Amino acid sequence: MRLNEITDRAGARKASRRLGRGIGSGRGKTAGRGHKGQKARAGVALKGFEGGQMPIHRRVPKRGFKNPTRKRLVAVNLERLQQAVDAGRLDPAQAVTEKTLCDSGVVTKARDGVRLLAKGDLKAKLSVEVHGASKAAIAAVAAAGGKITVTAPPRVKADKSAKKAKKAKGAKKAKAGAKAGQSQGAAGSEGAAGVQDAADAGGPDDA
Repeated sequence: MRLNEITDRAGARKASRRLGRGIGSGRGKTAGRGHKGQKARAGVALKGFEGGQMPIHRRVPKRGFKNPTRKRLVAVNLERLQQAVDAGRLDPAQAVTEKTLCDSGVVTKARDGVRLLAKGDLKAKLSVEVHGASKAAIAAVAAAGGKITVTAPPRVKADKSAKKAKKAKGAKKAKAGAKAGQSQGAAGSEGAAGVQDAADAGGPDDA
């Protein structure tokens, strides 16, 4: 084989459709666009337009979101570890880390970390170091005589007491403001009534 004889496989490169090259080609004249109309013009984009009715991307409810900082973990079950040990791909005498899992073929790609799950049985005594693990998996590894180290930082629960105190303070302030407004309104009405009484009492003397 020579360099000038190297070619792509059949079908690897598909030629683009040639438009407007005569009526014999089947795509000549109007080039498959038909006669006139909006879609025959250039610069027209009707994707998502449904003739004026509410399009589907607006009438369908949206729920949830995708966390931009989410961790993509790879799940590994206990039975996978036991199978790798039985096949000789994992050495029980050495620590089982994410690198050793990738090197042994248990995991193709570790991504953001490996999470150990408790499906299956584990008989080998292993020292496992992974990003995360379920409570059942931790208990199963300990029951087999091994130990497990979780490298992920522990989750910190949000302190809701400060938020509740702030909310209660705002409600109390709003209640006090409403009460002050009611008292001012009552005082104003009493003052207006007194002025009216004085005007009624002084009416005959002025006459």
